[in-house]
Amino acid sequence: MHAFLTAEWRYLLMLNYEVEPDALRPHVPKGVELDAWEGKTFVSMVGFLFQRTRVMGVQAPLHTDFEEVNLRFYVRRRAPDGWRRGVVFLKEIVPRRLIAAVARARYNEPYSAMPMRHRVEIEGSGLVEYAWRCQGEWNAMRAVTTGAPHSPLENSKEEFITEHYYGYTAQRDGGCAEYKVEHPRWKVWQATEAVLNCDVASLYGQKFVGPLSHGPESAFVAEGSAVVVGTGARV
Repeated sequence: MHAFLTAEWRYLLMLNYEVEPDALRPHVPKGVELDAWEGKTFVSMVGFLFQRTRVMGVQAPLHTDFEEVNLRFYVRRRAPDGWRRGVVFLKEIVPRRLIAAVARARYNEPYSAMPMRHRVEIEGSGLVEYAWRCQGEWNAMRAVTTGAPHSPLENSKEEFITEHYYGYTAQRDGGCAEYKVEHPRWKVWQATEAVLNCDVASLYGQKFVGPLSHGPESAFVAEGSAVVVGTGARV
């Protein structure tokens, strides 16, 4: 795999919500299908830290360490080597306009740039929080970790959420691009007191207001690791 981006992804806070498949089908790129866990389809609000970021091997000043918050759902594609499980992003928020512009140009990913901040206190209170300012108001997702990190059990919801190693993006001409993300299996902390304070309608559309207005069905924090994102190809 040829690397487009290398980085470390750390302290991935994942708030997971069940949604009706019909809410997601209009966003499914050509050539993939919705993936489900025990018959349920999910979206996840994910906040994490990008660190030591390099694009094509180059570090850009002031663009190596930053936050990202995204809303994603889960898909799969049958390839010659078997099922490839991946994610589709509904929106990705970062604090730097250049990062958003490169991602939109390279992959047609739905990136937006907004002011952001974070708090990660794993060794103290256990608090993990990511915040972004939309239309002059601060939005945030937060939770408190509990216990020690552990490897997700086989066929568990945590494994389903974390073990998707491809990204799929609809292209402007109606096609689909696939890129691979390489990283080791992540250990996770269970999370309590999970809260999302967000202008869902403005960011994601009215149809997601209902599902994201209630507490998440599950919440956890993944340790993260070094990652390699491939250059991508048409499928």
